[in-house]
Amino acid sequence: MTRILLIGGSPLHPCPNHTFLDYAKYLLENQSQFSKIKIDTLLVRNLLAEDLAFGRYSSPALFYPKKLVEDADAIIIGSPIFKSAYTGLLKSFLDLLPIGIFANKVILPLATSQIIAHASALDSSLTPVLIDLGATQILPSVFALDNQLQDAEHSNLEIAIRLQAALQDLLQAIANKGNKPNNLSPLLDKIYAVH
Repeated sequence: MTRILLIGGSPLHPCPNHTFLDYAKYLLENQSQFSKIKIDTLLVRNLLAEDLAFGRYSSPALFYPKKLVEDADAIIIGSPIFKSAYTGLLKSFLDLLPIGIFANKVILPLATSQIIAHASALDSSLTPVLIDLGATQILPSVFALDNQLQDAEHSNLEIAIRLQAALQDLLQAIANKGNKPNNLSPLLDKIYAVH
């Protein structure tokens, strides 16, 4: 069974970013060729604030969230963009994860913002952290403006097409994962390209 974990990094709920994650889940659940997908959702805002604020790495309350990350074949990680970066809440959670936990996982970032200028902010701010956590296959992020998202079944057509294409890439990458060890994504190839 393929396990996909959706991680929501917004401190607010409901919010456009969680709507984006819900929409991704809705599209995945309707993939006829992938009937054996288990999808879990982890909203970081539901974790104990004290664990996140004080960096309690060994808190028993973090055992299950860490287990969800460890068991996932792929992770869809979402965050609204504030001041050209992902949320501090998501950063606090990622700081509590062990190095290497994202190894051998396909990662798809989803970003939302009120302004188009933030369209590439998640790639530049989140990618280095994901690499530090062992990620080697990070797909290009999908960005949506807050006003393009309505609900899990009625979003902007352009967003629906781009998200569906990204999810197809995600599922294909999961299927190919065993055939191409250490396959860096095109985004990582750009980062590490020798000029």
